Amino acid sequence: MENSDVPVITLSSGKAMPVLGLGTAETFTKGSEREKLAILKAIEVGYRHFDTAFIYQTEESVGEAIAEALQLGFIGSRDELFITSKLWCSDAHPDRVLAALQNSLRNLKLQYLDLYLIHYPISLKPGTTVKDLGNKDNLLPMDYKSVWAAMEECQKLGLTKSIGVSNFSYKKIQELMSFANIPPAVNQVEMNPTWQQKNLREYCKAKNILVTAYSPLGAKGTSWGSNAVMGSEVLNQIAQARGKSVAQISLRWVYEQGVSLVVKSFNEERIKENLEIFDWELTPEELKKIGELPQCRMAIAKFFVSDDGPFKSLEEFWDDKA
Repeated sequence: MENSDVPVITLSSGKAMPVLGLGTAETFTKGSEREKLAILKAIEVGYRHFDTAFIYQTEESVGEAIAEALQLGFIGSRDELFITSKLWCSDAHPDRVLAALQNSLRNLKLQYLDLYLIHYPISLKPGTTVKDLGNKDNLLPMDYKSVWAAMEECQKLGLTKSIGVSNFSYKKIQELMSFANIPPAVNQVEMNPTWQQKNLREYCKAKNILVTAYSPLGAKGTSWGSNAVMGSEVLNQIAQARGKSVAQISLRWVYEQGVSLVVKSFNEERIKENLEIFDWELTPEELKKIGELPQCRMAIAKFFVSDDGPFKSLEEFWDDKA
């Protein structure tokens, strides 16, 4: 992972992961030329970590950009990159995990992933797509023990260097840790100045699980995000005083919490700007102000809740206190 100014962090698996990655979730429609070109530009300017998932339908775009970056000499080998993908809920069944990972590798045209995550702590009937999420009959409890054993097998086979989870509460990680032979290296969750995840971060740190923040800018412009981060008066005041953008203040704050982060922008200027957060620090006073911001979860995932499903309420799904 040379030629990049992004710091790296060593996971519990012993593998090095760049702390800043480019996310590729956009509209859950087939990846586009625009996405491929944005990923290629990101490699050119120094990104080495890319985050995708089967359900994003961007694995092919990531794979094409990697192939082109190699051809153009932006990177010397695939080993310089850190590629994350995720197991979708309809494949979160013990007999489907390996085939799902192999399918992602085919999409990406890669021999291995650097990190493979269980996307959510719930299973869906095989074949369930994003369009079917409204159908509560598709919701199934996940057999954590056997699904995690299948994830461990993927790592043992060398098809992924590390394994982890996404959107898992500390209680669900606790359950998983009770039988895991290989503990999860990462838990990727929503985290930003207006959803700071302090308790979950402390738990994961104690267990040597790296938290990766998705939606570090609040996912404004998505169907579920908000303007709470980018429109924050406190963050805007700090940004003006420091001669930085609100995005840079927010990303720097996330980074200073000792976590890694996935940013998503296909705009060339912002792709570059998001890299420029490593050679300065927030002051104790600025950190205190950000620490006092009102908190609200955005990615509530209410489509996974049903009176007849494994989770009857959002409090049960997230293990939040009702």
